[in-house]
Amino acid sequence: MSDTPTLVLASRSGVRAMLLENAGVSFRVEVSPVDEAEAKMGFEGNGTALAQHLAELKAQAVSAEARDQFVIGADQVLTCDARLFDKPRDLDEARKNLSFFRGKTHTLHSAVAVARSGKIVWGHVTQAHLTMRDFSDDYLDHYIRRTGEKILSSVGCYQLEGPGVQLFERIEGDYFTILGLPLMPLFDYLRKEGALET
Repeated sequence: MSDTPTLVLASRSGVRAMLLENAGVSFRVEVSPVDEAEAKMGFEGNGTALAQHLAELKAQAVSAEARDQFVIGADQVLTCDARLFDKPRDLDEARKNLSFFRGKTHTLHSAVAVARSGKIVWGHVTQAHLTMRDFSDDYLDHYIRRTGEKILSSVGCYQLEGPGVQLFERIEGDYFTILGLPLMPLFDYLRKEGALET
């Protein structure tokens, strides 16, 4: 639709861009300048609030220059045993995190926000609960060797669309929530606003 407002994804995430592309949505990417480390201060232990805060900050920062375009910000936070986890810096940290998650249930808090003209106009936060099986150290070593640095792009050190699915015994939650962009509520909002075909 030529008269449809342009959508902007305020994220460098290749997975989020792929989800929108696969869904047939036209958009452009503009990476948000938000300093996530600074933005995370004061939110320890509160994954839902932090995910929402980061998604809104990203959308708002890009939207300030995007006039009336719909700017989509998104973020995902992992909590386990009341601890917040960031993406691992290296494979050693990934191994430590996976050892910590082993045999436990962790929560992915996925938030998406939309901004226009520098103001948040819509937002949604949802959770998925994932229980890792009690895998052996040998399996963990094998998994890390097989997947390599690809797992560093995921806060949970796994990709469910690949070998990472073998780490789990139970998954409760929407697939798109797990991938970090709750698409169904986002698309519902954008259709109501005329940004997607109805």
